[in-house]
Amino acid sequence: MRPRITDRIMLGEGDGTVGASPEAQSPPAAEDVRAQLDRLLASPDLDAPARARKFLRYVVEETLAGRAERIKAYAIGTEVFERSADFDAQNDPAVRIEAGRLRRALERYYLSDGLSDPVVITIPKGAYIPHFAWHTPPAEDSAPVPGTVVPVPQVDSPRRRRTPWLVAAAVAVAFLAFLVGLILWSPWRDGASDTPHTSAPLPPSGPTLVVMPFAALGESPAAKTYADGLTEEVLSQFARFKDITVLGRETSRSIPPGADVARIRRDLGVRYVLEGSIRAAAHRLRITGRLLDAQTSAVLWSQTYDEDLQIRDLFTIQDDVARKVATAVAQPYGIIQRSYQTRTGARPPGDPEAYACTLRFYDYRAALSEESHAAIRTCLERAVALHPDYATAWAMLSVLYLDEDRFGFNLRAGSNSPIQRSLEAARRAIRLDPQNVRSLQALMMALFFAQQPAEALAVGERAVALNPNDTELLGEFGTRLGQAGAWQRGAELLEQALARNPGHSGYYSGTLAVYAYMQHDYARAESLIRQAALEKFPLYHFVAAVIYAQLGKGSEATEARDQFLRMRPTIFENWDDEMAKRNYRPEDTAHFAEGARKAGFPVPARTAAETALQAASHQR
Repeated sequence: MRPRITDRIMLGEGDGTVGASPEAQSPPAAEDVRAQLDRLLASPDLDAPARARKFLRYVVEETLAGRAERIKAYAIGTEVFERSADFDAQNDPAVRIEAGRLRRALERYYLSDGLSDPVVITIPKGAYIPHFAWHTPPAEDSAPVPGTVVPVPQVDSPRRRRTPWLVAAAVAVAFLAFLVGLILWSPWRDGASDTPHTSAPLPPSGPTLVVMPFAALGESPAAKTYADGLTEEVLSQFARFKDITVLGRETSRSIPPGADVARIRRDLGVRYVLEGSIRAAAHRLRITGRLLDAQTSAVLWSQTYDEDLQIRDLFTIQDDVARKVATAVAQPYGIIQRSYQTRTGARPPGDPEAYACTLRFYDYRAALSEESHAAIRTCLERAVALHPDYATAWAMLSVLYLDEDRFGFNLRAGSNSPIQRSLEAARRAIRLDPQNVRSLQALMMALFFAQQPAEALAVGERAVALNPNDTELLGEFGTRLGQAGAWQRGAELLEQALARNPGHSGYYSGTLAVYAYMQHDYARAESLIRQAALEKFPLYHFVAAVIYAQLGKGSEATEARDQFLRMRPTIFENWDDEMAKRNYRPEDTAHFAEGARKAGFPVPARTAAETALQAASHQR
């Protein structure tokens, strides 16, 4: 029998962002939830468009009416978005994208203006069924997730046979950590303030993070083993992100259980603390993690992961959860970046603080506007003048130099071309830090537009191997693969980036629209380009125009064409060069030319790609 709404709440289903207050012995009633829904929909502080608000009302009302099992992507697409009956939720990501935007809007609302609201409504990832809970006030210490702990039975299965070895290893590790902890923690106990060694060079004014050992809740020795293993894997995953500094595992293990966050900040100098726990019950695991701002003790992010050891083995669960935690917290568009932006957002673009410049780079990448390009370029040039060894800033500067050429943004006169300056900056970044993913991404991009696609893609493969969780990298590498003709794999990487980071969906959707166009799937291309919404980005209007033209939507094609020509009026004077630098296959370039002519663009009567295709055809 399907659990009632109240049953699900009592069972603690949800994404872990908030939970039921210990004082509240019953979950919110339907009238409480509806009152909160009305409060949300009436609030100007809920940063969600009309369609997302309609989405929210639909899923809440369906759940309260006992029809939660009907809440699927197809139903939302047809009933909320008013798509036709042939709506394909698998290939059209509209529902996924809107759900991601809504989740983030709710998250921001409850971290700011909704802090005092009595009821919290969230939409856990992996489905569209909402979760309702009483708002938990900020705790003074880390409270365990409510629930009953059942000792894990010692079943002699292949999975369980590994446990004795793991427990022995955990005991050895714990003993070593104890010895190290005596050394590292003693100065704290005696009032000294020696600075611990960190695991990576500190970016100028960048954030630092310490990962607390995950706590094992309950009496099961297996839970302790799971917690130790997960802590190790989380540390390894965080180390892949070079824009933050993560303190080493010895320092992490030296922190006593229950240590005060304020003291951790004072003694270690970190801004962020990640803590978590594992609760084991029979074959099920509940893993929680949360990120704290050590300066304010505010909870910036919290997530719960429920896993079944009968479905997936321990090591797969451990790897997957650690990857999700690191991606959510440390990726370029993740929790730490958003927290830092909140604190520095009022500063002017000319702020010389180097790390603030790198954060504004991500804002530029999200909007791709010429107005912000010049300011960020100037800011980063000041940053590398102040910090010439800051590899990430050099890498980002390389991308901005490249954008002078490929987008025509604020082209600077001089003896060196934008491509040359881009290559020089990227290579300098690589010399400073060969393992820096942002440096490798910049070199990949510069080589690609220098018409060295094979070399570029080899660098991209290396970068993805170093950090497959970086959504900025996945999106860029997927784009380059597609342009070089590997559209299928490129689209798969872009879909991964979109799923992990729907808040940056404009860029991903725009590139996926090009992929759909190249597959002659113009209906899907139109859906994707409408979701991209990059009005300040010139090429967005070009792609939109050719898609509308292929669909016979003349007025929309004309509007997009005219907007593009206002922004890039001279590009068709060098059409063949523009296509060549992007390394499109001749057949893809010819397809673009066909759509551009239908849209009324001044494309040459015979392009170089079409001439090459005709010559190849005659040879066959």
